[in-house]
Amino acid sequence: MTAKIDPIVQAAQPAILPVTTAPSVKPAGTPEERQRAHEERVARWKAITEAGGIDAWVQAELTSRGLLVSGDPARMSERERSQWKERKKAEVKERRTLRRLAWKAYLGTHIAHLGQGVHWEDKKGADKFDVPQREERAKALGLPQLAGAEDLAAGMELSVARLRWLAFHREVDTGSHYRRWTIPKRDGSERLITAPKKELKRAQRWALRNVFEKLPVHGSAHGFLSARSIVTNAAVHAGADVVIKIDIKDFFPTVTWRRVRGLLRKAGLAEGPATLLALISTEAPREVVQFRGKTLYVASGPRVLPQGAPTSPAITNALCLRLDRRMAGLARKLGLRYTRYADDLTFSWKSPATGETSREVPRARAPIGPLLHGTREILGAEGFRLHPTKTAVMRRGDQQKVTGLVVNAAGPSVPPVRVPREKVRELRAAIRNRELGREGKGETLAQLKGLAAFVFMADPVRGRAFLDRLAALETRAGG
Repeated sequence: MTAKIDPIVQAAQPAILPVTTAPSVKPAGTPEERQRAHEERVARWKAITEAGGIDAWVQAELTSRGLLVSGDPARMSERERSQWKERKKAEVKERRTLRRLAWKAYLGTHIAHLGQGVHWEDKKGADKFDVPQREERAKALGLPQLAGAEDLAAGMELSVARLRWLAFHREVDTGSHYRRWTIPKRDGSERLITAPKKELKRAQRWALRNVFEKLPVHGSAHGFLSARSIVTNAAVHAGADVVIKIDIKDFFPTVTWRRVRGLLRKAGLAEGPATLLALISTEAPREVVQFRGKTLYVASGPRVLPQGAPTSPAITNALCLRLDRRMAGLARKLGLRYTRYADDLTFSWKSPATGETSREVPRARAPIGPLLHGTREILGAEGFRLHPTKTAVMRRGDQQKVTGLVVNAAGPSVPPVRVPREKVRELRAAIRNRELGREGKGETLAQLKGLAAFVFMADPVRGRAFLDRLAALETRAGG
């Protein structure tokens, strides 16, 4: 969709660069040089605005430089006409230079365009898609007051041009704001990690702290939230007779930039800042192609949440608010408990005969069929899909694991939520081998400390003992 340009530059467009042009690589120069250039463009655009527009500013500049040519060549002698033509050529050349500078000043202070398929207007004020009492809603959530791109750029401590560079969508790019690599999954396939580079990550962290973490989240969500963890998620299901685990297929890749923008618009943000934040927080899946000696990054789909961006978990938590409400309602209706940790949905059921009585009609058997049917319908209505091969039903005789922790009913001296016994044994053996000076299986101290911290989350006493032993080993190795 073609971007709409501010009327003040409308007349200048035919003589300058197309509006769709945007740099695809990192702007040249040192940060100090870029800052000086930005300040010059801001000052120039202020002068253009005060002059009444580009044409008026160009005319005033030509006049002040003594380059504005007047007179009627038809009434001039041949010699005067020749001199007039030379001066006119100089005027035309300078006029083009000034208009080019004016356009650069415009781009330095306005977004103008954000790429193919992205609607953008450099305007502020009410929009037909605004929610009722938009500003009041944003204020109630604690969101910053962002009237336009300038406010967002100032909050991120970026120039408007730099913000546009980070958000601009390109179907084919010669560079990328992301680093990509794969890690193995438990099923043997590979997971693509798309991690933002330094400058984009800094902007995303600002968006996370000031916007996405302030959006409402359902109480059933436990992933990537303060005071919630895999332990709080698992504890809800401790001692259940039946635990049902359901996985959402392609969780992050299902959330497109337009869904993120809609989430922000509903929260009370204006169209401009919502569009920029949605673009900054998403990226298109890309194929790396070699063409005529150049490396090109070609988009193979729409912009979606990257697996590796700091904003992605918070966005999905907020986006799943209605999903969690509906799932929690379904669970209550069926006499179940429900939690969600990222894309893992967990339900548990306890028979009334074991001591817990449901307010609903007691059931002798866990309502697994109605649960799966209802879950599939709700996920589809909310724009997600149930993973067909990752649904697990764990009964009391099985080892019931929720987010990696065992929740089977146990005796009074055993924590209700605990690390699997085999993991604890592996950690104990690895630490003992190191204490005796034996070669381990290649685990580093950092990896062992991570596993000990995992144990500590569920069992602080045992975990602290492991961490103390590892600290002693670290001291001995350093000494």
